[in-house]
Amino acid sequence: MVQTDILAFGAHPDDIELGCGGTLIAHQMIGHSIVMVDLTYGEMGSRGNKEIRIEEATAASKIIGAKSRMNMGFSDAFFTIDEKHIRELVRVIRHYKPRVVLCNAVNDRHPDHGRASSLVSQACYYAGLDKIKSQWVGSYQATWRPHAVYHYVQFYDIKPDILFDISKVIDKKMEAIRAHTSQFYNPHSKEPQTLISQPAFLDNIMARASYYGQYIGAAYAEGFTTERTPGINNFFHLL
Repeated sequence: MVQTDILAFGAHPDDIELGCGGTLIAHQMIGHSIVMVDLTYGEMGSRGNKEIRIEEATAASKIIGAKSRMNMGFSDAFFTIDEKHIRELVRVIRHYKPRVVLCNAVNDRHPDHGRASSLVSQACYYAGLDKIKSQWVGSYQATWRPHAVYHYVQFYDIKPDILFDISKVIDKKMEAIRAHTSQFYNPHSKEPQTLISQPAFLDNIMARASYYGQYIGAAYAEGFTTERTPGINNFFHLL
């Protein structure tokens, strides 16, 4: 498998779009390869179902320009951090060989988000251990550890360590989010109302992006926390 630049994980099919969709689009537009991985189908959510959410995720990934998107099929709300789940993710990480991994917020309103964050982070570390063996389509895999793991900000107002300018792609980010039509505001929907299906929710996504943007002199930005202190070799690369 050719090395992937960014491997983005989400506990649910719309997490990636909401948290780091703009960052992925911006990287894809300058030639970086993007792969998206959903841990679950979000089947325990109040709106939509597995089949609908697969269709929506596929449509959103095309808008983002991802090379591919896969779903791990873990149990929504009930997946755990254990050997079985870690080994499954180790296989994926070693297969795609990402330079950078993006994943859920370290702590969030939805319990799945923080648990997914820790699960992915641990798998990234264990993927670099030679004594943990794995196979892909019958062949043993070489070890691989991503250069960096970054966690996107979700519902909770976590102070970001990095802000990424998404001003040029904000409209496309919102288009990718709206591809998940079962989840967000639809005045004609007969399904139960949820926090994210309220009309103001997508306005809040825009508002946060605007709020983050002002700190770096941009119109819109997405925020990330880091697991290690970032370093630079040129101050003029900073906005």
